[in-house]
Amino acid sequence: MLKKPKHLLSGDKVATVSPSWGGAGDPELRTRYEIGVKRLKDVFGLHAVPMPNSLKGTSYLYENPQARAEDLMIAFKDPSIKAIIANIGGDDSIRLLPYLDLEVIHDNPKIFMGYSDSTIQHLINLKAGISSFYGPAILTDFAENVEMHAYTIHSIKQTLFTSTPIGEIEQATAWTSEFLDWTVETNNQIKRKMQPNKGYELLQGSGTVSGRLIGGCMEVLEFTKGTELWPTSNHWENSILFFETSEVKSSPVLLTYWLRNYAAQGLLQNTNGIVFAKPKDEAFYEEYKRAIRMVMREYKLEDLPILYNLNFGHTEPKIVIPYGAMAEIDCEHQTFSILESGVEPFK
Repeated sequence: MLKKPKHLLSGDKVATVSPSWGGAGDPELRTRYEIGVKRLKDVFGLHAVPMPNSLKGTSYLYENPQARAEDLMIAFKDPSIKAIIANIGGDDSIRLLPYLDLEVIHDNPKIFMGYSDSTIQHLINLKAGISSFYGPAILTDFAENVEMHAYTIHSIKQTLFTSTPIGEIEQATAWTSEFLDWTVETNNQIKRKMQPNKGYELLQGSGTVSGRLIGGCMEVLEFTKGTELWPTSNHWENSILFFETSEVKSSPVLLTYWLRNYAAQGLLQNTNGIVFAKPKDEAFYEEYKRAIRMVMREYKLEDLPILYNLNFGHTEPKIVIPYGAMAEIDCEHQTFSILESGVEPFK
């Protein structure tokens, strides 16, 4: 069982960090960052506190992974900080590993939220025995053009601000991955085009299964195989895996290789079910489904419940997924539920 952090209250301080790409501090993107932190205050009543190195820009933070790690350690140690939210993902959070202190994280449980390359920090928290939250980032979801999506707002409030069970995760009715250049400030006033959502798809399986949530961005998980961050076997047993692919739009061949590796390790045989996110731009939407079914057939796992096209990861709007929380896939009704709270109440 992972230790849960305390829930958020209006007025709380939230650290903003750049554990990977440092774009939030680049002059051409600073307005985007300011929009994101303004939404933290206006929508959720939270006060953003940028960590000392987090806005020093792309070049500095690339050259100084220890500075990025230092920001995380400062945020975890500071008792006035109640949550930590990543500004954005990237591709090299793995370089922070030598500079992080798991004891500090374990002794100071608090909300950490981010997605994509933040998978690394989630696995660090997992190793420290602390739950974390796979979800929105400052430059993307909080700084969404014109206004935040109501679906995302609801999930944040439901997951981080209340200690009641989260319950069934409704499908988003529409989605977008449209790219409008962030460096063009006038684009912030243009709403991105939304498309009707297909809804959840049951790829295989029957009945109802439950398990504790573990997963992340598949490209980033590849960084961690063979390292001290790779979760131990007990984390995979009786789990519900959640997987998403990134803006790289990895080929179906790569997805096949990765899933075969999970099966070769015995991880797919020990999980109770899998949920897959909507691919970025719905690229390879049908091809991914064929690859998933093929690997399951190869390893005689055709009965493993698999739900596809969920709203998390590299799509908007999105839900927040708490690591280690008990979740459920109901194949008959094609629903996904989180059966417990993501956070603890104050006592």
